[in-house]
Amino acid sequence: MRTDGQQIKGRTLLGPFNRVEGDLEVQLDTGGGRVLKAWVRAPLYRGFEQIMQGKVPDDALAITPRICGICSVSQSVAAAYALADMAGVTAPPNGQHCLNLLLACENLADHLTHFYLFFMPDFAREVYAGERWHAAAANRFTAIKGTAAREILPARAAFMHLMGTLGGHWPHTLNLQPGGVNKGVDSREKIRLLTVVQQFRRFLEATLFGDTLEAVATLDSIAALENWRESGNPAGGDFRHFLHLAHELELDKLGRATDRFMSYGAYRQVGNEGAHLFAQGVWQPDTGSVQAIPFGEIREDLHASWMGGGAEPLHPSRGMTLPDYSKAEAYSWNKAPRLAGQVVETGALARQMVDGHPLIRALVAQAGGNVQNRVVARLLELALVVPQMENWIRNIRPGERFYQPAKIPADASGAGLVEAARGSLGHWVTVRNQYILNYQIIAPTSWNFSPRDRNGAPGALEQALVNAPVRSGESEPISVQHIVRSFDPCMVCTAH
Repeated sequence: MRTDGQQIKGRTLLGPFNRVEGDLEVQLDTGGGRVLKAWVRAPLYRGFEQIMQGKVPDDALAITPRICGICSVSQSVAAAYALADMAGVTAPPNGQHCLNLLLACENLADHLTHFYLFFMPDFAREVYAGERWHAAAANRFTAIKGTAAREILPARAAFMHLMGTLGGHWPHTLNLQPGGVNKGVDSREKIRLLTVVQQFRRFLEATLFGDTLEAVATLDSIAALENWRESGNPAGGDFRHFLHLAHELELDKLGRATDRFMSYGAYRQVGNEGAHLFAQGVWQPDTGSVQAIPFGEIREDLHASWMGGGAEPLHPSRGMTLPDYSKAEAYSWNKAPRLAGQVVETGALARQMVDGHPLIRALVAQAGGNVQNRVVARLLELALVVPQMENWIRNIRPGERFYQPAKIPADASGAGLVEAARGSLGHWVTVRNQYILNYQIIAPTSWNFSPRDRNGAPGALEQALVNAPVRSGESEPISVQHIVRSFDPCMVCTAH
């Protein structure tokens, strides 16, 4: 992270951040060796929601994936689901298996990239040079030069061959459609797909975990995780290496936010309407239970956003994207999405909390959402999803349909809800006279990195940064970097 060292009204402005997708600035008030308040800025406006106005609905399948080059499939799936909602179609089993495989490939590649290339290099920084573990961490995780980078990049590239077989290319594949996929899979390709996923499994088991995926997936308590951490050589698997670093630095005490977690549900299940591999819902900390998401109570608050509109927050189906850089109280291009007026966190940790994975529930019960637990949940999903990918491939039936034709009415509204790697992604579309009247998107980082709302409530990251320690003489606090990257921000998806 580079810092300009600017002092604005007694506040330190940090940014832009490196190893973050897009532009991000964080403004901090500090005192007594702690962060007292934080303001998170998305300083780049992009305007995709305005681009979509006046287009024919099918154009969404070509335009919205270009919001981002690292999660374009997630945008494609959300757009396809929104059009399918308007057309009233459901993908046939083969089509849903392929949609799940494409989405899972991108999500897991993102998890792997985040861990090795975005998050772990911070432990190789000179600020930790006096720690006994620093030499090993620097040798393994130094950006570009570390031994991990030489291993992860070929493994990731080989895994992404799945995209070529299923989608033709990546990013911005046009294979995803409202009624499934328009490229089928024959028997030879089915074997090739299974080979790719099984090779990826072997890499994860040998390098990341030093154990089988099933052994990691079934860790069901804090004691089990600690026993597993101590049962092998810390250098024998990068997950163990991380757990030892997290223990040394007490990362479970860093970066706690709302502890209110939301998931739209990940990977639709075939033959069970409305079911997902990872369940849909919102975890409420005050009740300690999962509740149904009140989708009608999602609102976008514009108070601190450089956006014009009415004073009342609107549901995204009625939302507006009207830039207004003159607003004196605003400080971000990001809107402030709220669920029934509440700040929520979304991402892998949220998915596993809502789904009820026993290890994640135990970790959050002990110390809430924090830096350590976000990374653990992300890596846990690698162990959980790869076996499901193998099952989806085995269940493909060459020769059967992969696509259901879809006809979108001249006047309709629809929503496409999906779980991207970073969390809950929604597209809301209104069509009038065969053209798009309104298109609104709330991305995962829009939820997590939102500015304050009209009631003064900070967003999830703004809350997570409060009380972060600041070492003497630090101009770019290492704790802030760990917290920011634990959310795996994608700023280009955030401000449309």
